[in-house]
Amino acid sequence: MDHADERIRLGISACLLGEKVRFDGGHKRDAWIVDTLGQFVDFVPVCPEVGMGLPVPREALRLVGNPDSPRLVFVRSGEDMTGRMQAWAAQRLDELEREHLCGFIFKRASPSSGMERVKVYRDVPPEKAATAGPPSMTGVGVFAAAFMERFPLVPVEEEGRLHDPALRENFIVRLFAMQRWRRLLAAGVNARSLVPFHTRHKLLIMSHSVELYRESGRLVAGCAGMNPDELADAYQSLLMTALSRRATVKKHTNVLQHIMGYFKRVLSADEKQELGDLIAAYHAGLVPLIVPVTLCNHYVRKYDERYLAGQWYLAPHPLELKLRNHA
Repeated sequence: MDHADERIRLGISACLLGEKVRFDGGHKRDAWIVDTLGQFVDFVPVCPEVGMGLPVPREALRLVGNPDSPRLVFVRSGEDMTGRMQAWAAQRLDELEREHLCGFIFKRASPSSGMERVKVYRDVPPEKAATAGPPSMTGVGVFAAAFMERFPLVPVEEEGRLHDPALRENFIVRLFAMQRWRRLLAAGVNARSLVPFHTRHKLLIMSHSVELYRESGRLVAGCAGMNPDELADAYQSLLMTALSRRATVKKHTNVLQHIMGYFKRVLSADEKQELGDLIAAYHAGLVPLIVPVTLCNHYVRKYDERYLAGQWYLAPHPLELKLRNHA
């Protein structure tokens, strides 16, 4: 399966690319994002604070007040930048909508771009700050919150969480699925085009949520005559919601056993034993997911199993990313 025919448009906090836009004049370049993932994506860098006109270097910002709707203020002066940031974000999000992004990587802990667990300080006079208690860790950066509200189905992640192999693989699976979905949207979504798209994603969706696979299957089975826009919205919601759920060892094992069933009439007794043993070894945590998947791909080619050859589950992202080597 070819992943290189069209590069993914990926939004990202500019400092993660090495741009010196942070309040202290520095950056937070992430080597894996830039050097490895960067081989397959076109980055769309965004620095909300510089974007709205603040200089580099500058006074640091922080969130204060109600964690559900915090204000963005300068640490020392206390000047409120919330309205200015929100106005800029609304304009920038209009521009990003035209970029057709497949995802966004935010900067962890940033008061403008943090996706979760951003510090929100109590709104007290400076003389009482020492006794105000610890900050809440439940905030969301002002720009990140606006982005996620505007584009709730676009995959988002923070660079810190991408160090977790399972979260990294889940995010990249969603990126490439969104790319394929946007390609289908551009060609036109209808019953005729959606059926093969859904068919090729069957096992991938199952590895994340059997329940939502069944629900999306019912939608596709009964979609004849549906308004194309309503059909596209409904299916995209089910697809991206399903893929956002974590693919566990148990779920992967279920899918691998399902794949094995397609070979029951062609595999020799030794081949069945070998595949069954590798699936069991994966389930027991003795080998990574890439091991049984590689053997499955070998049998797909050897026995010309056309249906499985089209399944994105067996190659959901470029092999060079090595995501299943640690899953």
